Amino acid sequence: MEQRNTRLRNAGFVTFFFSGICTISSGVVVSLLQEEYGFAYGMTGTLLSLLSIGNLLAGLLAGALVGKMGMKPSVLLLTIGYAVGYGLMGLTGLPILLALAFFIVGIAKGSVLNTCTILVSGNSADRTRGMNTMHACYACGALLCPFLISAAARVSTTLAVLALAALGLVLWLVYLFTPMAGRAKAKEAVTDWSFLRSSRFWLLTGLLFCQNAAEQSVVGWMVTYFKDSGIIAGTLAAYTVTVMWGATLIGRLLIAFVFPLRQPRKAMVFMAVFCTAFYFAMMQTHSQLPAILLLFAFAFSMAGMNPTAVASAGKMTTVTSMGIMLPVASSGAILMPWVIGKVAESAGLAVGMATNIVPCVGLIVFAILVSRMREE
Repeated sequence: MEQRNTRLRNAGFVTFFFSGICTISSGVVVSLLQEEYGFAYGMTGTLLSLLSIGNLLAGLLAGALVGKMGMKPSVLLLTIGYAVGYGLMGLTGLPILLALAFFIVGIAKGSVLNTCTILVSGNSADRTRGMNTMHACYACGALLCPFLISAAARVSTTLAVLALAALGLVLWLVYLFTPMAGRAKAKEAVTDWSFLRSSRFWLLTGLLFCQNAAEQSVVGWMVTYFKDSGIIAGTLAAYTVTVMWGATLIGRLLIAFVFPLRQPRKAMVFMAVFCTAFYFAMMQTHSQLPAILLLFAFAFSMAGMNPTAVASAGKMTTVTSMGIMLPVASSGAILMPWVIGKVAESAGLAVGMATNIVPCVGLIVFAILVSRMREE
């Protein structure tokens, strides 16, 4: 039994690493596609929002499919979207097909997040450490993605995107050979809706909503912002993703292995305050070095927020609850990239990026409310 639990947990670590490459690459890929096809900021925001809409629907689809098909078939059906979505991006520039491709990639992203959360949280003795380790694996993949994309893009944008499709297929194959819960257990989990009456559930969902909105806006827009504003040269701007995810990786590894959080919920308040302060400062700078340092500080402060919040769900971490909490929270990642795109078209990109301070402040509010919850 222990060996099986370890195998399931490790599958979560491995596939979340590949998901880090495939998901975070979307922000770099949309910048490459914008250059190649010349579409406007509004289209960029729409594609990023479609990615997040797919992420939202993935959890709802998983909740419906797991009860009927069992966990493994539903996971295999939904996670093939990385290979299919990036395959479409590499083969066409038609707006309608690009929109479909980002939507399908979003479904895969949401399904992988939900699946890995169940595999790791349910098979780790220390939930907070397990979740931070899992998200550190994601950060490792995110850290590598600019190097992979840049190397392949020297040949062609098509090769870069098709390389991501190949990695998505590898991720899918890992799930194919991983034993997962049978249909009976899945049905039992799907029928338990008691978490919907819990204030803990909704406060954590609100916290994750703000976290998704703030983080996805930076992931999706920061390369474009730095490049188009002239703060960082075009070639170097793509590597700001590495700065961000390097800081995220360091933060998560420190929490998991060096400085475990004795009071996780209070720690999230400090994370929220610092990431808000650093984002505000980053929007005030117009030179390269301060921008990079502040981006690093922002990402470092944000690093432990998502895994620590999910770990705080405790006994509510089931296929059903995560299938609702994570997708609903990801609607923040739908809203803010779109808002930034619309504001950028009418008032300029700097003003658009400045609107992201709103979910940052929301993080502080929800983190304070979560810190006052009773112990489970």
